[in-house]
Amino acid sequence: MKLLLNIKKENDDLGKQVNNLANISFLATHIKHFTILLLFVSSFNIQGQELLYQDGKKYTLGGITVSGNSSFSEQTIVTYSGLRKGKEITIPGEDISTAIKKLWNSKLFSDIEVYVTKIEDDVAFLEIRLSDLPQLNELKINGVKKSKKEKIIEENKLKKGTKVTENLITTTKNFLVNKYKKEGYLNSKIHINTIDVKDSIKVARVNMVLNIDKGEKVKIKDIVFNGNDVLSDKKLRKSMKSTKKINRLRIFKRSKFIDSAYQADLSNVIEKYKENGYRDARILSDSLIINDDKTISLQINVKEGELYTFGDITFIGNTVYTNEELSRILRIKKGDTYNGVLLQERIQDDSSPDAQDIANQYQNFGYLFSTISPVEVSADNNVIDMEIRIIEGKPAYFNSVTIVGNDKTNDHVIYREIRTRPGQLYRKANVVRTVRELGQLGFFDAQEISPNFNNPNPNEGTIDMEYSVKETGSSQIELQGGYGGGGFIGTLGLSFNNFSIKDIFKKDAYKPIPMGDGQKLALRLQASRFYQTYSFSFSEPWLGGRRPVQFSSSLSHTKQFLYNPATRNADKSRSFNITGITFGLAKRLSVPDDFFTLSQAISYQRYDLNNYNTGLFTFGDGYSNNLSYTIGLSRNNTSVDPIFPTAGSSFSVTAKLSIPYSLFNGVDYDALKDERDTNLNIRNDVNSSTADRENAQAKIAEIDQERYKWLEFYKVSFKGDWYTQIVKDLVLKPSVEFGFLGAYDNARGVIPFERFFVGGDGLGNYSLDGRESIQLRGYPNQSLSDQDGGTIYNKFSLELRYPITLKASAKIYALGFLEGGASYNNFRDYNPFSIKRSAGLGIRIFMPAFGLLGIDFGRRFDDIPGQAGSKNNWETHFIIGQQF
Repeated sequence: MKLLLNIKKENDDLGKQVNNLANISFLATHIKHFTILLLFVSSFNIQGQELLYQDGKKYTLGGITVSGNSSFSEQTIVTYSGLRKGKEITIPGEDISTAIKKLWNSKLFSDIEVYVTKIEDDVAFLEIRLSDLPQLNELKINGVKKSKKEKIIEENKLKKGTKVTENLITTTKNFLVNKYKKEGYLNSKIHINTIDVKDSIKVARVNMVLNIDKGEKVKIKDIVFNGNDVLSDKKLRKSMKSTKKINRLRIFKRSKFIDSAYQADLSNVIEKYKENGYRDARILSDSLIINDDKTISLQINVKEGELYTFGDITFIGNTVYTNEELSRILRIKKGDTYNGVLLQERIQDDSSPDAQDIANQYQNFGYLFSTISPVEVSADNNVIDMEIRIIEGKPAYFNSVTIVGNDKTNDHVIYREIRTRPGQLYRKANVVRTVRELGQLGFFDAQEISPNFNNPNPNEGTIDMEYSVKETGSSQIELQGGYGGGGFIGTLGLSFNNFSIKDIFKKDAYKPIPMGDGQKLALRLQASRFYQTYSFSFSEPWLGGRRPVQFSSSLSHTKQFLYNPATRNADKSRSFNITGITFGLAKRLSVPDDFFTLSQAISYQRYDLNNYNTGLFTFGDGYSNNLSYTIGLSRNNTSVDPIFPTAGSSFSVTAKLSIPYSLFNGVDYDALKDERDTNLNIRNDVNSSTADRENAQAKIAEIDQERYKWLEFYKVSFKGDWYTQIVKDLVLKPSVEFGFLGAYDNARGVIPFERFFVGGDGLGNYSLDGRESIQLRGYPNQSLSDQDGGTIYNKFSLELRYPITLKASAKIYALGFLEGGASYNNFRDYNPFSIKRSAGLGIRIFMPAFGLLGIDFGRRFDDIPGQAGSKNNWETHFIIGQQF
């Protein structure tokens, strides 16, 4: 660096001074931001000549002044510059350059200049002239939704008071352009303008306007491959999971170009070749072509290479398993087409924690520290000989097993579900099962359960196991109102799913309720002008705390008042009351496997009719008793999250039986049936007198009271659900249901209670007579059964689910469905293929405090019985507190 300065105290004319100042001005214009200008007193004689920078003269600083537009004090600026009065400096030299750099590196100033204002003998006086960087006063963002603006401000640090530099503006613009490009907006435009704020405040401030024009997401018109002879363009395009060309029939994958997804799909193309034996395939080049219609086309040039096959596959280092045993797991033979992807999956499939691969075979028998490496030892003549090199290591044992993150749930509730114990041999299957069991409890966010391996010690063969959980709300409140059943219906429900009954009398345990023992307590009240329902239930999942035997109990009471057509109000003097109580036990089995549960229950219901005459019952005064025994066998091995399972199945078979009273109560039901038929004919005979018909009706009521004093029936139900993850996050759920209500004695007949009512949302606001409401969307509630219900039903459904979010605060997923079903009165009419069909879309929202909420829009493809021309109509169903 050269500086045109040489100062001598000599007499000279003004012309020389002007020439020197001209030289200094020329230098200042060529050193951006770092400017040293020397102003001289006219009484000095100055002679200028070119000197090297290192030839500067030493001066003592006589004083430093600060000028310009800055909110900082003079003392602060001078102190930060490192210059001080009395300091010896060289002009020109490093001292002033260093001071300027210090001030510049503070990133507080937009312009910095240092002047020599006066020189007396060997004493120099300086002036530092600078301006503050402007602060951001107001920011206006145009072109995006309000919900997105806060994130943009946070990501780019554009809060009020931020210093606005050219670098800030440039990095903000580049960040947003790259961000939108990754989302598929290749033509996004970002403009940033700053406007000086003119006010009485001395601080330099600017308002910033950020204009965002994302444009449209660029669609892919075509994807063309060059150089492919073995695999067609169609097959290669199919291997690209996220990059698709325009196809109006495609629903779940759009033809938007996203660069990150495209790069991943190029790797998928190579994987496709490897799956077909072309291990040397590679992408030579790819190009993006912008079309006139604002779409793009992708051209991908590939080199396929030659076809390879597997040769000899040798296992090395295995002592626990024989070559034959490992070969049966690998399932790849000499001469098979080379498939590198399949080879890796058979050795260690990272996509499935319980896959049938060699790594899991070792890890399920304690060999946590084993490593398995496939090595190609020869590729002569396109035949690849493989060595599967195995280092088995020592079997691993659990040294300690701990749980973290459970703030509410007591430790013993968690530890009794854990399948791994200290001192126990490590088995991967037990770890996977533990994660599943903890998720099924419903007390933790199933997506956040994490098994952590701590302090692995291959030499000692030990491992510490830590399960990390995140508590989620396990209590729910139900508070709703609606119109139905002829009036307003209000519902208040409380469900405590992690209750602790032993702490019910401990004052300190109410936070707000006693919690932590995994018990369930539910209270519910539903009322309208015409009925009232009260219910209470309690269950303990581990009766006695030692074995997984669930005890459950429930108590309910319902009172229904008859509708008075004259007043359009409830007639409180005419009522139908049901009181019921149930006790049940459910035991987890170990055979055939421990996913099975055997449940048993005894229930009693009493039906009391007080001057309650309707079409449902032939007697208006009287009672019926329902004492029944229910036995069920179920198996549930669905994956971790009970709200959104992605794999496994769930099925149940139940039988509900009453005591066969007709075998021993001495009543001749054949005679009663004949007598009833006789009186029925009299009642229906138009030639009968009014008195005869009334007497016949009274006799029928008397006979039915005898027939139904103690209900006699058997009821069989089956339900099965299967879950399959088609692609990532997209889950297919087929279901099948069947139910049958029968009688031991045909003369006694099928009871008018416990029947099936098919159609609608399946909620059944108030079931007075033990009825089951079967969901079949697209049809009005209970519209596919007779008025008195059916004795047989079947239903088939196919549901496709896709999660929107699975966070603990709210789990949301969308669904599409196809389903069909029907209700029948006897086996003579039963035809499982004659069903009423529908299809539609829906959404489910699960919030811990309110349970499951949802809405479905269903379209029926068949007429409602008795309503010709009613097909192809839509029904809207609101789902509350149920999962389908």
